[in-house]
Amino acid sequence: MRTSLSIISLFSIFLLSSCASITNDAYVPMAISFSDGSNGSCQITNKRMSISADIPGSPMVRRSDDNLQLNCETEDGRTTATSVPSTMGGKIVASAVFLDFGITDAITDKHREYPASFVIPIRKK
Repeated sequence: MRTSLSIISLFSIFLLSSCASITNDAYVPMAISFSDGSNGSCQITNKRMSISADIPGSPMVRRSDDNLQLNCETEDGRTTATSVPSTMGGKIVASAVFLDFGITDAITDKHREYPASFVIPIRKK
């Protein structure tokens, strides 16, 4: 009886001290294109990253709790600016049920999601 109580106690201590984070990868690919099918480039930024990417393309974007800002220019000189909102992923709920209450995921923003693809609206020339 005493041995089983010791095993249960050790197991409980292990569970209480372990990290319950259910994290995603920090960077995810996002397929981006212009609505008229033209080529160009975009400056893509959020509070965790800033990159320049050719459009159409699938740059790796860093998850963040703020909007992804896209400042773009087509090959023929047209410009546009738009933003892509991030949403809260379902894994944060599972993480919150466990011991860390989702704190680790909330600090790293890895529970946030951007859409897998996004079409940038731009007027035809």
